[in-house]
Amino acid sequence: MSVVSMKTNEDKKVVLEISVGAEEFQKAVDAAYRKNIKRMNVPGFRRGHAPRKMVEKLYGEGVFYEEAINNTYPAAYDAAVEEKGIEPVDRAAIEVQNVDANGYTFTATVTVKPEVSLEGYKGLEITKTIHSVTDEEVQRELERQQRQNARLVTVEDRAAEKGDTATIDFEGFVDGKAFEGGKGEKYPLELGSGSFIPGFEDQIVGHKPGDEFDVTVTFPENYHAEALKGKEAVFKCKLHELKYRELPALDDEFAKDVSEFDTLDELRADIRKKLQERQDSRSETEVENKLMEEVCGKLQADIPQCMYDSRIDEMVREFEYRLRSQGMDLKTYLQYAGMDLEAFRKTFADQAKNQVETRLALEKIVELEKITPSQEELDEEYGKIAKQYGMEADKVKEILPAKEITMNLAMGKALDLVRDSAVITEIPEELKPQEKESSEGKAE
Repeated sequence: MSVVSMKTNEDKKVVLEISVGAEEFQKAVDAAYRKNIKRMNVPGFRRGHAPRKMVEKLYGEGVFYEEAINNTYPAAYDAAVEEKGIEPVDRAAIEVQNVDANGYTFTATVTVKPEVSLEGYKGLEITKTIHSVTDEEVQRELERQQRQNARLVTVEDRAAEKGDTATIDFEGFVDGKAFEGGKGEKYPLELGSGSFIPGFEDQIVGHKPGDEFDVTVTFPENYHAEALKGKEAVFKCKLHELKYRELPALDDEFAKDVSEFDTLDELRADIRKKLQERQDSRSETEVENKLMEEVCGKLQADIPQCMYDSRIDEMVREFEYRLRSQGMDLKTYLQYAGMDLEAFRKTFADQAKNQVETRLALEKIVELEKITPSQEELDEEYGKIAKQYGMEADKVKEILPAKEITMNLAMGKALDLVRDSAVITEIPEELKPQEKESSEGKAE
């Protein structure tokens, strides 16, 4: 392989002209011959035993060229990219220019990572909001745990109320005909949860176990099933059983049952501590976001759209993977959401833009500051990943290239550098509204 030329076209894409020589090409042609000869008929020879020259004479000299090219150009392209030190950010458009027994040449047109310039990323001045945990937040978390540990008690002497769990049979009809997915038996439904079509749960309230009744509702216009959008439906229902949540008393016995603590006061203190840790983490995340917003504002680069599109593609795949782990596919999700794929992709646009620009900025800081993680730090990171996924560290090293992990570590250090050099003024959360009013008063 040799690079004949490299230039930038009017679209700011790099065009590589690459040559694959006779020796390398002929090896690939011979490999294609050996792979295909067993299924080729050549008069006068047993199947699979005809010499290559005879096959080429019968079928044409270039009979194996296409396969040989397909088997050699990827490696030739990768070698050319490495030789020229460019970083492609999109798939290359490949075009074969000429081919004969002496080899072939092809062009690879590809979008590369843009040139980046960045100044003024040290000594940034920002504010840090200190979020405090309130007594109300501690109480809400305590009550959440209380609800979580409630027991369901069968209702004996009253009609259904909101908050009850009703066990029902139901079957839905539109224009007198049952529709797919509209039937359920012994289905537990918490009244007021909003799990069913608006109005459905309200019409169960007031009925008693054993009652049979109709529920009439109208499907929303944005309902996921096209045939049911905006249609009126009648559900024939039977209420089998009612249960209500009996909440445990919030006392020392409750604390002993749900935690390792002996008293409710100790449980409250632990809840406050954990909530404060989350709030402290939130404050740190906000600081990092503010710093990177400032840094990205100083970034100068002509970023190609394909970099944003590629990140959106990755985010959509990640979202789909999470859906599948929950037993749903993307197509079904989009139907429920009343959204097509293009509209769904647009929901990721701002986030993708921020992530692409943040990465470019941090990579530039790594370059400018000559940040290089140590081998010890690299090994430690592999160990963390291995522990997280329950794998051997050596196996993780096979899957994740050291170059990628090294850059991620280096970018983390770059962010640390930006944060450590910044001038950060801490402001308690409760003072922020006053600050805003004060600034508005000055403006007036």
